[in-house]
Amino acid sequence: MWLQVLIYICFLFFVGASIAKAIKYSRMPVHLKWELYPIAHEVGHESGGSYLEEPNWWDKTPRRSVLGELKYMAREVLLFEKTYRNNRGLWYFTYPFHMGLFLLIVWLILLLLGALVMVAGVSFAEPASNLARIVHYLTLALGISGFIIGILGCCGLLIKRLNDENLKPFTIPADYFNLSFILVILLSGFVSWLVFDQEFNSARELIKSLITFSSTPDINPAMLIGLILFSLFLVYMPFTHMMHGLTKYFTFHRVLWDNEPNLRGSRLERKMQKQFMQPINWSAPHTQGGKTWGEIVSGDEGGGDEKNGNKKH
Repeated sequence: MWLQVLIYICFLFFVGASIAKAIKYSRMPVHLKWELYPIAHEVGHESGGSYLEEPNWWDKTPRRSVLGELKYMAREVLLFEKTYRNNRGLWYFTYPFHMGLFLLIVWLILLLLGALVMVAGVSFAEPASNLARIVHYLTLALGISGFIIGILGCCGLLIKRLNDENLKPFTIPADYFNLSFILVILLSGFVSWLVFDQEFNSARELIKSLITFSSTPDINPAMLIGLILFSLFLVYMPFTHMMHGLTKYFTFHRVLWDNEPNLRGSRLERKMQKQFMQPINWSAPHTQGGKTWGEIVSGDEGGGDEKNGNKKH
């Protein structure tokens, strides 16, 4: 029972922390605009350019394409297109690593589906129904391939970061720790399957016990270690850069693709006015602390250039 309580607490903490982080990002001040064209949601400018180039654009409602955004994100998430183009050597390892993790996420969903099928009274024992067979073999295929591909990619990334002189300046001890943490979890799951649970029946029974609040089934040592580490990883993950899967939404939609104009009376203008009231708590030769951003933008720095004998016109 203690294992189930640990899993419940860590999972709920992960969900809560992820939601809190998403809310925090959504409330961040307006970013410094960095539109990179072509923008995925622009219609009629797929090869570049912008609606801002059109005559009287302020009188028109820009056409947006959700499909264009989804197509771009699908290429990035499923193919890692930018990494493939810009750093092919890294792509050979980071792609299988992430694909392995994606497969294991689907594997967990299939385990949940299998557990729900069992709760509904469908047995996975022979002779099994067609639904049980489909879920069973998909679970096997995705689980085994996910563990193997993920382990290979994780080992490759560790070796790549240890030996690539171009990556070393951007690699901190936490990167090695995170990859090692994930590798141990993947290895424990792989050993659990290879030695103790070739059909993933124990894993499915565990999921069933979690959704029915029943007693914990027999768990092999490798699965126990993996479950404890995975639960602790869920608590640890929201405080690391491994949440980039969540932050990518804000990176693309709030930075790279945000071409919303600052029109008089608009929502953006109200947000900007609020930001202009924020005080500056640092100083430099070109500005002075204690002022607000509005005073800096209006040119009333009260120092900076005048100290250097220059006068603004």
